Amino acid sequence: MKILTVLFALFIVAVIVLADLDRLGVLEVLYRFPYGDKVGHFILYGVLTLLVNLTTLRSSRFSDPKRAAVTATLILALLIAAEEFSQRYFSSRTFSISDLLFGYAGMSLGMWLAWKINRKRV
Repeated sequence: MKILTVLFALFIVAVIVLADLDRLGVLEVLYRFPYGDKVGHFILYGVLTLLVNLTTLRSSRFSDPKRAAVTATLILALLIAAEEFSQRYFSSRTFSISDLLFGYAGMSLGMWLAWKINRKRV
């Protein structure tokens, strides 16, 4: 699970860097659909949060995995906000509070799913 989480996080970082450089290539198709970028934020950040939470909840490294998962999610939320606000400094990007809200909605779903999946596992 850890490897999948790291690989998915790296994929998202790559997408962000490519978007900042205005080189999204085939992924630009998302912008052709109404609200396609919103759906992208929802899905990508939702899956990332799901993976981070499942990895954290299943880790034996933490004395309180649930607290660690909440902390990881809050840190992730801050990083996502920082990335969205950073778009103001790139001519190829546009800051959007609605993108941020869709990302947070995806995170909420991802966190909820992780808790449900983990509850069934225990």
